[in-house]
Formats: sequence, structure tokens, C-alpha cells
Amino acid sequence: MTRASLDKQPHEVASMFDDVAANYDLTNDVLSLGQARLWRKEVAKAVDARPAEKVLDLAAGTATSSLPFAATGAYVVPCDFSVGMLQVGKKRHSWLPFTAGDATKLPFRDETFDAVTISFGLRNVQDTDTALRELYRVTKPGGRVVICEFSQPTWAPFRTVYTEYLMRALPPVARAVSSNPDAYVYLAESIRAWPDQAGLAQLLQKAGWSKVAWRNLTGGVVALHRGVRA
Repeated sequence: MTRASLDKQPHEVASMFDDVAANYDLTNDVLSLGQARLWRKEVAKAVDARPAEKVLDLAAGTATSSLPFAATGAYVVPCDFSVGMLQVGKKRHSWLPFTAGDATKLPFRDETFDAVTISFGLRNVQDTDTALRELYRVTKPGGRVVICEFSQPTWAPFRTVYTEYLMRALPPVARAVSSNPDAYVYLAESIRAWPDQAGLAQLLQKAGWSKVAWRNLTGGVVALHRGVRA
């Protein structure tokens, strides 16, 4: 079994997600105490995909996150660098155009998509700045980005409890439901090391995105960032 390190070597992270692909969606539902489904609904609302629009769902994994976009009549491309995750997704949703790709070097032409989105995947990319610039590159002028990522709870007492859950409760729960519990130890550590809401907003602006804003979900456990390509 693979356990990636916080320097996020792409082959390590991809292999780690290959290992957990089969039970990934179930594990997320359990570890998030059912909140993962709520977060996906909020992402779908924020992206606001429309019929015939082209939507890139980066770090799509098995494409659970892609289905709400497809349901609107949009053309959605689930993209991930974990071939194992894509293979599981293809068995479940054979009609979707699954695409293998690295967030730092996307296999798409400039100005291809009306909307680009990534949920709980930007944190696992080795070079965040490059990934945000790549998302900008493949978005049409006037197009939008939506990023859903773990963040920092805004209420200090809750933040303390949440951190304790991540580092103490999450690993034993993961051992019970995941095929690779060590992967979830890495995930907990990567959440703690990730920038807060304002920090990610600054990275988006640095990459060229305008009208950058965010909204907290579940008290700031997760933040939904938005931006527009000028």
C-alpha cells in the first residue's frame, strides 16, 4: 500500500488514490459524517452548469462529483491522474469521457471550458500555483472556476475539536472502512498544512482570476472559492 508524503510527488499521490479507489466514495461519506453529499450539492449550485456548456471536473476520481453537471445537459469531462480511480469510474459510468491528466499540465487546448472545478483535489497537487494557472488557461474568457477544498473552521473552539478529530479519530475510522488507512493519515496531515480561506483566495488572484470570493461550509471545515476569467 502507498502512503504519499507532504512533498506530494505525483506518482506517490496517484498510486495512493489507485489503492483506495474501490471504496473511496463510501469512505468519504463515513469520514465526513455524511457532509460530503451536502458539499457536492453546493458545488453543483456554485458551478451552475447549463445545457451545452463544457465543464472540466478536475480530480474527479470516480466521477461522483461529475454527475450533477451531466444532469443539467452540460458536457462534462471528468479528469484525474489516478488511473485506478478512472477505471472504477468508467465501470460505473461508461458514457462519461474520462480523461487521465495532471493538474499542472492539463491535456486540453487554451480556452476550452465554460467552467472548471476541482473538489478536494487541489490540496494534493504538487504545485498549486501552476495548477491554478492551468485552470485559467483552459477556461474561456468570462468563464468561471469553483474550488471546493478543506479549510479552517472559523470558530476557535470548534477548530480545536476538528483538529483533534482529524489526527486522532480519522485514522481508526479509516482503518475500519478503507482499503488503505495510511492514505487517510496523509489526507489529515495535508488538510492541516493547507492555506486558510484568505490564503487560497490570494493564490487565485495571483494566478489571474478576478472577482475572487469564498463561502464557508460546515463552519469553515470546507470553503467554496469562486473566480472569473477576465
